[in-house]
Amino acid sequence: MIKATRQHTKTLNSQLVLKLIYDRGKISRADIARETQLTRTTVSQVVSELMGQGLVEEVGYGESAGGKSPILLSVASNSHHIIGIDLASDEFRGAVVNLRGEIIRAVAFPISSQSSGEAALTLVYKLIDTLLASSDRPVLGLGLGTPGLVNTDEGVVIQAVNLDWQGLHLGQLLTARYHLPVYLVNDSQAAALAEFMYGGWRNSRNLAVIKVGQGIGAGLVLEGRLFLGDGSSAGEIGHMMVADNGVLCRCGHTGCLETVASAGAILRRAQSLARSAPHSPLSLLDPEAITLEAISAALEAGDPVARQVIAEAGQYLGRAVAALVSTLNLHQVLLIGSVTTLGTPLLKIIQQEMRCQSLATLAQATKVQFGRFGLDVVILGASALLLTHELGLSFAR
Repeated sequence: MIKATRQHTKTLNSQLVLKLIYDRGKISRADIARETQLTRTTVSQVVSELMGQGLVEEVGYGESAGGKSPILLSVASNSHHIIGIDLASDEFRGAVVNLRGEIIRAVAFPISSQSSGEAALTLVYKLIDTLLASSDRPVLGLGLGTPGLVNTDEGVVIQAVNLDWQGLHLGQLLTARYHLPVYLVNDSQAAALAEFMYGGWRNSRNLAVIKVGQGIGAGLVLEGRLFLGDGSSAGEIGHMMVADNGVLCRCGHTGCLETVASAGAILRRAQSLARSAPHSPLSLLDPEAITLEAISAALEAGDPVARQVIAEAGQYLGRAVAALVSTLNLHQVLLIGSVTTLGTPLLKIIQQEMRCQSLATLAQATKVQFGRFGLDVVILGASALLLTHELGLSFAR
C-alpha cells in the first residue's frame, strides 16, 4: 500500500508539472515550485524525468530578478507524434499531429457510400499505415472519431450505420495490429474536445458543440471535462423526434432531427421546393448541382426558396439548442460541420428559435456561434484524447 501510494503521488506530481508547463508555454523550475507548492527538489526530480522521456526541454533563459537568469522549460512539441483519425464524413481523414495540436501531415481517402463494413475497416488500416509510415517520431497512440454509437471505455463501435459497423471491437483490432494505445470517441464528442482545448474556450467551464453534416450530434464539455454519459453516447440529438408525421429516419424512427436539418435533408428539401418554383435560381440547376453553397448563393440573390429552406432547418436546430440550454444551462453553444456553409442567416434563425423555445433568462445568457475549426476539428479532438489519457493532461481550469 505504501509503495502504491508513493507511485500514485509521483504520477500526480508529474501530471501537475507537465500540465503547468503545457499551459504556460515557457516557465522556470522556480515558478513551477511556487505555483504548484511542490518543493524545489521534487520539481527538479519531476522535470528531470520528463526531460528523460523527451516530453520537456530547456528553451533559453528568462528575465533575471537580480541573480542568475532562470532556465525556461517548455513542452517538446515535436518529440512525439499522435495519429488522429476522422471517420465521420464521405472520406476517411487522418493526420500526424504533434503535442501542441499542430498537423504535421494530413491524408484523406474517399469512401463509397455503398462500401461494406469490411471494406471500411480495410481503408482504416490503409489510412493508419500511411500515416505511421510518414512519422519520424515516437507515436504516442491512435485517436479516432467515428460516427454512430461508441462505447469509449471498451473501444467498441456499437452502431455506425453509414459504415455498416455493428458491435465492432475497433479498439481491440487496432491495438492488436499496431501495438499502440487506441482511443475511440464519437465524432461530435471529439469535435467538442478540440474546440474546448484548442479553440480558446477553456475559460468556459461548459460548452456544447453541435456538429451538423450528413448526421447531427452534440459533444458536451461539462466542468472542463468531456461528458460521455453512462453509456458513452451522450449528445445523440440527431435522433430526437422533432417533426410530427415526419419521414422515416435511418435509425428506424420517424421525424428525427437528422431528417429535417442535416445537410442531406436540407439539400433534399431545396430540390423538392425548387421543382415547384420556376422563378427560383435553384430551379435552373440540375438537382445534383443544388449544394449548400448554391443554396447560400441563392439566398444572397433574394431567393424565397433558399430562405424557406434555411428557415425550416434553423428552426429545428434552434429547438435542439433550446433543449440543451434548458437542460444544462449552457452559456456557450458552437455550431460546426458542413451546414455552416449557410452562414449567418442560418445562425440568426437558430438563435431566434432558441430564445423563443427556452426560458428568457437562460436564453439571454447563451451565445450560439460558429466553431473555430474546419475539416480538422475531429482529428484534433481525437488526438487530444491521447494527451488526456496517456499524458494525464486534464484541461479543466
